[in-house]
Amino acid sequence: MRILVIGSGAREHALLYTMSKDPQATELHVAPGNAGMSELATMHPLVVDDPAAATALAREIAADLVVVGPEVPLVAGVADALREAGFAVFGPNADAARIEGSKAFAKDVMASAGVKTAHAEAIAPGASAQDVEAAIDRFGPNWVVKDDGLAAGKGVVVTTDRAAAIAHATDVLAAGNPVLLESFLDGPEVSLFCLVDGETVVPLLPAQDHKRVGDNDEGPNTGGMGAYSPLAWLPEGATERIVSEVCEPVAREMVARGCPFQGLLYAGLAWGEDGPAVVEFNCRFGDPETQAVLALLETPLAQLLNAAATGKLAEFGPLSWRDGYALTVVLAANGYPAITRTGDVIVGAEPGREAEGILHAGTARNEAGELVSAGGRVLNVVGVGDTLEAAREQAYATIKTISLDGSHYRSDIALPAVERRITV
Repeated sequence: MRILVIGSGAREHALLYTMSKDPQATELHVAPGNAGMSELATMHPLVVDDPAAATALAREIAADLVVVGPEVPLVAGVADALREAGFAVFGPNADAARIEGSKAFAKDVMASAGVKTAHAEAIAPGASAQDVEAAIDRFGPNWVVKDDGLAAGKGVVVTTDRAAAIAHATDVLAAGNPVLLESFLDGPEVSLFCLVDGETVVPLLPAQDHKRVGDNDEGPNTGGMGAYSPLAWLPEGATERIVSEVCEPVAREMVARGCPFQGLLYAGLAWGEDGPAVVEFNCRFGDPETQAVLALLETPLAQLLNAAATGKLAEFGPLSWRDGYALTVVLAANGYPAITRTGDVIVGAEPGREAEGILHAGTARNEAGELVSAGGRVLNVVGVGDTLEAAREQAYATIKTISLDGSHYRSDIALPAVERRITV
């Protein structure tokens, strides 16, 4: 198969690396990619949310499969255009991608499907300051304030500070976007990725993301600073329960609405006293959880994604996983997530070191040909081990060999799980 991956982050790097081990993946292409992918795939320039440009590139390559990584091109209809041109595409059409693109739409789907989630209330642009404060006061003392649109994981504020909740709501409304207020869901968070092909749902391993920028979950939300998989603290049968209570009902509801989902449905959940409740849905592989989950996958990934893209997921058979644990740590640039500095030279992370767990997220070459930072989340380092502690040790040993001026990373990825401080 000639495969085109659309995207440029560590998620796409992980997808490419995992597919490179599939004997049926004979030719790999990526657009636009990043400097770290040059050893794995042919790189092409692309504005990722341009459906016509993506279709033209797929024709030029004669792609057998197109895998769309980020949410922005999916919401923009890139998968629609590719399918209309006759390409097999892993990723939902724009109608189905609303499960991420509109949190209000996702809430309506869950209500119809009978899926447990937080109580929510929308505030439309144009609401007065008094209306905003009145709505805020109907929630709390833990406020969850969301930008009802795409925000790359950074559009959510969870706070016990009423003034901070009002400020975020006001900022979102001032930008012309609706706000969604939600009741706070207690319990540890779980990310479950499911391959979906209409009403067929195939789960991957559950993972847990670390969203806050600092140790001990301090500081602002980011796109994700690290993740690990699987989750030994989850009750037995938890994955099956999430699939039967959440993902399958949502998949059936999407079919009933005439917008069947085909691609990766990401359920972000809180596991409380009564089990799973949905925090959010995404319409694509999560980043950085994907990097940890795929490190444990033994099933040939290109064949698996192609089965979902061609309507044959139900015929594929059970997935195979290696025993043990995987963990990824994000190396972020100076100032991330506030004011990110780019252009700093990176030492110790040249392309071709995927087997050592080094994946690139925001990297480029400068005029001198040096590897430099080109985004907020610059690199991911993945560790794999028979125990979660061993995976942690491997990842942190590797990240300490990389040099990037002013960079930072969390030192406590998966530490609460290792120390058995997570309970349900």
